[in-house]
Amino acid sequence: MGRNLQTGERLRPVDLARGLGLSTQAIRNYEAAGILPAAARTPHGYRTYTPLHAAALRAFLALVPGHGHHTAASIMRAVHEGAADEAFRLIDESHAELLTDRHTLTAVESALRDLAPSPSKAGESAVTPRPGGTFIGPLARQLGVRPATLRKWEQAGLVRPRRDPLTGYRVYDEADVRDARLAHQLRRGGYLLEQIAPVIAQVRSAGGLQPLQATLRDWHDRLSARGRAMLAGAAELEAYLRERG
Repeated sequence: MGRNLQTGERLRPVDLARGLGLSTQAIRNYEAAGILPAAARTPHGYRTYTPLHAAALRAFLALVPGHGHHTAASIMRAVHEGAADEAFRLIDESHAELLTDRHTLTAVESALRDLAPSPSKAGESAVTPRPGGTFIGPLARQLGVRPATLRKWEQAGLVRPRRDPLTGYRVYDEADVRDARLAHQLRRGGYLLEQIAPVIAQVRSAGGLQPLQATLRDWHDRLSARGRAMLAGAAELEAYLRERG
């Protein structure tokens, strides 16, 4: 059984802040926000902390990389308010968000693989732009969608066709066809337009599909780092809960 850290040595705010890159004001702010349990006061009104407060601070700082500052603070407040189930629910929500992000990454990778250039099979027509651009009707037929769908995607910012100066018709260039194909693949995967828009924005900012591979690798790394950070945060929180008893 762990030592009861609620008793024993007294610690000053500077003792908690030292070595963590925090200011003593940050320690006081964390206490006021409920991230740390309330401190005792000396007869002269000075705050005194204990190793239990240090354990709470370690738990909070370990939770932040995986859950973010706001959620980590909410978890600690729930613990100190005696609402452990609420704390666990918040943790579950973060894990669910991480899983959703993983599914999104998988869908994007799958969509990009489907967009990779490959020889067309006999009888299949590739979705490629004509010289000078593709009009909405031919593009809709090639994708197997209605023109109204392409117009809806345009309203959502997924495609940005120019207008022919003589006819006013929409003209889709090579980048527009690429974006339409990517939107089509992700929509088939069940993703909403508001979920697809950031992905297409990344493709545009990367300058195409090939440069996006580095972004995808970085995305993988960040998801893995967040997963490990959640494990580290859970270990520190569990240690703190044991010490609280």
